[in-house]
Amino acid sequence: MIILSVVMALLAALGNAAASVLQRHAAAADLADTAGGRFGFVRRPAWRWGAALLALSGAAQALALATGPLAVVQPVMTTELLFTLVLAAVVFRWPPGGRTWAAFLGMALGLAAFLLLAGPTGGTETVPPKRWLISAVPALAVSILLVVVGRRLRGAARAAVLGSVTAIGFAFTAALIKDTLGLVSGGAGDVFTRWQIYTAAGVGLGSFLMLQATLRAGSLAASQPALTLGDSLLSAILGISLFEERVDLGWRALPEAASLGLVAFACVQLSRSPLVSGEEAQRW
Repeated sequence: MIILSVVMALLAALGNAAASVLQRHAAAADLADTAGGRFGFVRRPAWRWGAALLALSGAAQALALATGPLAVVQPVMTTELLFTLVLAAVVFRWPPGGRTWAAFLGMALGLAAFLLLAGPTGGTETVPPKRWLISAVPALAVSILLVVVGRRLRGAARAAVLGSVTAIGFAFTAALIKDTLGLVSGGAGDVFTRWQIYTAAGVGLGSFLMLQATLRAGSLAASQPALTLGDSLLSAILGISLFEERVDLGWRALPEAASLGLVAFACVQLSRSPLVSGEEAQRW
């Protein structure tokens, strides 16, 4: 089942990356066509295909969460950056430079090493309400504090802080979806009367809106590491605290930390690439 969840998570990441590149392509074509109107890109096939892929990737992520540990699925989803790089290079006919390829390999190796060393396994399908309360209250308090701090900052610092808030929201959204799917697999016919599904929708929408504020606050290079690593690390913590997933530590803690450090460094480098950020103003 772990293999199935990893494959589904990779497909979800690929779908997200393809949707991003296709919709960027539609937006670029719309800018070149002044007669298309303000929202002319919506009528373009590339944008519609991108929207369809987003729906499919959402379904793939849901299947991944239903069949595997949260601590596996969310870190694997970070490969969206890698897929975005490759697909953007093909669509925009812009080959990446040497530093970009080095970052690509570094992130892939770091992520693979972390998953192999940590080896997340096990876990329950559903979460008792008491555990949600214990986890959600401090997370909400931290999120509010970060938003207050972020309002006082500007530029890269603000983007990084708001990116951390967005990561918290995305991690909890994934955990809520997994809990909801656990209720469904357990035969709960009244799943639409449970609070989890509506909370997941609300937190997901709030996280999406926070992402827009994050992207407006500063460069992708500032926000993406907080988004990527924050989501992955908090998902691993939630997998352990909520779903009782097991992660190997002991002597592996140091190499696991080194693997995450490599992922963080590579994430920063990839985020600076115009192929990932969409800022085709300069060439690597």
